[in-house]
Amino acid sequence: MNPTNSKIDSMFSLSKKNSVGDGAGQSVAKLEIRPGGMLVQKRDLNQNSVSIPTIKVRVKYGSSFHDIRISSQASFGELKKMLAEPTGLHPQDQKLIFKNKERSSKAYLDAERVRDGSKIVLVEDIVSRERRCLEMLKNAKVEKASKSLAEISLEVDKLAGQLTALETTASRGGEVSEMDVDNLTEMFMEKLVKLDGIVAEGDLKMPRRVQVGRVQKHIETLDALKLKNSKPRSSGDKSPCQPQADSSRQQSMPMPIQQVQLRQREPTGKMPMLLQKPEWHSESIVVTTQWETFD
Repeated sequence: MNPTNSKIDSMFSLSKKNSVGDGAGQSVAKLEIRPGGMLVQKRDLNQNSVSIPTIKVRVKYGSSFHDIRISSQASFGELKKMLAEPTGLHPQDQKLIFKNKERSSKAYLDAERVRDGSKIVLVEDIVSRERRCLEMLKNAKVEKASKSLAEISLEVDKLAGQLTALETTASRGGEVSEMDVDNLTEMFMEKLVKLDGIVAEGDLKMPRRVQVGRVQKHIETLDALKLKNSKPRSSGDKSPCQPQADSSRQQSMPMPIQQVQLRQREPTGKMPMLLQKPEWHSESIVVTTQWETFD
């Protein structure tokens, strides 16, 4: 014999024994087996379910009235949501006053003894509205800062690719234009100024700090590349040595000219002592060989 069937028979017999009165057959609980094997009382599908009554409340807002049909077991929060469209007030900016007392959004209408035809007063919560507006502004700033950081990050990635190309050219011995290095440095500086203008709060502080560190590192790399690129030109330039050669040439040039001039001035015969000193010679002295003119 199946043990499940014997268990059901025993429960039926037990329910019949516990029934009282002549209508024992009607009071016996009907049982059924659920798909999981659990034995429970059978549901009566013919029994009508209890319907939840709907009530109509009149809500006064300023000088206007709004008739709202709502379930008697609904909460005041649900009533606020239904009043948002006709009044234009956000549910968080509403205060519902019933019987001269503000009701919480979590409170239920039937628990607070709201009946059909009850009157409720709606008042705007200015403090809540200002708090909500500040929260919206804060969220908007955070969203804007996050979007700006994402855009700058993409721009820095593109500039970093250009920097990598310059480094590759320099490592292979190619010539890197100083103008390209300066322009790239200026663009990185612009991104640094943009990052400085972003007001990062909370979780955005760390991403902003990371981006600033990236840009500063790229600028340092460009400075080192510019310094390395300028070294070969400074070592091969011979311009500092040229003035010394010119000065030495200028110093050596007058010597043979003076000797030639002295040789041209040297007479074949005996000359006076005055002419033997070249430093005494001037244009005012007239050289002559007519010795009789001197006394």
